[in-house]
This record gives sequence, C-alpha cells and structure tokens, in this order.
Amino acid sequence: MMQAAADTLAASSLMADSVAARDSLAAAQAASDSAGAAIDSTGIVALGESVGEAGDLIAQGRLGEAAGTFGGALLDFTIAHIVPALVVAVVFYVVYRVLNKVLSNALIRSHRVSAGVRQLAIKALRLVLLSFAALTVLGQLGINVTALIAGLGIAGIAFGFAARDTLENLIAGITILVDGPFRVGDNIRIQDTFGTVEEITLRSTRLRTLDNQIAIIPNAKMITEKIINHTMLDTLRVRVPFGIAYKESPDEARRVVIQAIQPDDRLDPSCPPKVVVTELSDSAVSMELRLYLKETSMESPVRADYRELVFTTLKSAGIEIPFPHLQVFIDEAKAFEGSRLLGGDGA
Repeated sequence: MMQAAADTLAASSLMADSVAARDSLAAAQAASDSAGAAIDSTGIVALGESVGEAGDLIAQGRLGEAAGTFGGALLDFTIAHIVPALVVAVVFYVVYRVLNKVLSNALIRSHRVSAGVRQLAIKALRLVLLSFAALTVLGQLGINVTALIAGLGIAGIAFGFAARDTLENLIAGITILVDGPFRVGDNIRIQDTFGTVEEITLRSTRLRTLDNQIAIIPNAKMITEKIINHTMLDTLRVRVPFGIAYKESPDEARRVVIQAIQPDDRLDPSCPPKVVVTELSDSAVSMELRLYLKETSMESPVRADYRELVFTTLKSAGIEIPFPHLQVFIDEAKAFEGSRLLGGDGA
C-alpha cells in the first residue's frame, strides 16, 4: 500500500516537472519568436532575407523572378530607410555648419576665451553633433541603436583600461584649457625645455624651442611638472649675468654698463635698468644687469643683445672679465728658498 502511494507520488512529480519544462520551452520559444519578429522587422535584415531569396531563385535558374525580388526589396529599403537617413544626415550637416559659425564668431569676439578653449569648444560641438547624427542615421537604417550603445559601453570600459595613459592626457588637456596656466603664444619653461606654446591639443602641448624645433610634451606631464610662464604678466625682468675681477670696482662697472644702454623700445621705460652685485664667487665678483621688458615675447633676443653689449662695454673700458682660476700662496716654505719655484736661481 505504501509502495503504491510512493509510486503515485513519484509519477505526479515527474508529470509536474514535465509540464514545467514544457512551459519553459514554450516561453523560451515565444521570446525567441518575438525577438526574431523584432529583428525581422528591421530594414537591413529584411533586405538580407530578400537577397537570400534572390540567390535561391538564381540557383534555380529563375533569373527574372530573382531580379524582381531583389529590385523590389532594394526599392522598398531605399524609400523606407536610405532616403530618410540621407535627409537626417543633410539636416545635421546644415545644423553643424550654422552652430559652428555662430559659436566661432561668439568665441572670437570674447576676449576672455583663449585660443585653446576655443578649439576645444569647436571640437566638442563637432563630436557631439557627429555622435547624434551617426546614431540617428543608424536608427533610420533599421539598426538597433540601443543594443549598439550597450555594446559600445562595455567595449568602452575595456578600452578605458587599455588606454589609461591616453585618457589621463585627455583629462589633463581639458584641465589646462579650463585652468589656463599658459596660452598659445606664451613663453614657458618646463624642466630644461624653453619655448613658445604653438598649440594645445587634448593629448599634448607643442612648444617651439629657440632652435626652431617642436617639442611635444604630454599634457599629463604639463600639469604635474613645475612650469615657469614668462609671458603671463605684462612686464618681464631679464637678467644678464657677468663677472669682474676682484681688483676692479663694481661702481665703475655699473656706471659704464648703464651708460652703454641706449633707448630701446623693447624695454619698459617705467622700470630703469639696474646693475647689482649678486655673489662673491671664487674667482670673480658676480654681477647682474637687470632689464624690464614691455614686450615679453622679445626675451631671448634682448638677452642675447645685452649679453654682447656687456662684454664689449667692459672690454672697451679696460675692466677685466676673469676666467675661473686658482691662486696658490706658499708661506714659510723654507725648503724651496732659492729654487725656481720661489723665483731663485737655484736648481
């Protein structure tokens, strides 16, 4: 009796499992049919099916029917998808041209916006409109844009890990353009590199050095290293170091150097030149000519011109410019008395 009840219970359980499995398969089949219907409703898939049918007809030798099938499908796809996609592309292009012109004129008229920020804004506008245009055109062609965006999001995460340095430079470039530690045309020094900023991109900063070479420096380095901007302020001080012998008078050297300076439009008339003593070094009295420029872009040529002026002025005035040397004095060196070392005639 108990055995019969157990068998009945087992049979009922198996029947329930079978019914549940059948229902699950039916639900899966219904979802698959629904997804297939959704996919089949897209224009590209429908065109692909028509191409497949035309291929089968060609294999059967029914060329006329194949041409009619393919031609009709292509015409339907063109009217339903390609024409709207082209219209959308043209509309986005016109909108981009208008917005680009309006934004460029507005940024050019604004004196508070630097050239780098202007370039960034225009590139951002182009990127945003291009992205919207691409997604809209793909949607008009019957492509599932939502699934595409989801796939791109997953791929973007993987790409972010692989291109970490590039993203770091990208963020640093945006920081430079927004914060504005330097601008295009500024003379800056970073470590041992001195030059004029030629261009600020989202990945790197390009400097034109004094040798007329282009130094390309990653933006991540530009925001972590110490930068000296020689152009940010209206007036820049240029230092021209030189040295005179200890037997010479610093006052005399100062006088002849100041007198040799002629009127120069590159110098700031409100800040007269100065000559100061900076150090008592081993073999010379170190001095420095200090000039103040009103045209900061002329820093390098002014320094070169006045370095030569200081040399020729001191030489003409008979003021000795010493070279590094060392004098040795020997006291109570009785062992060398009478020798040639001490000026004697002995051997």
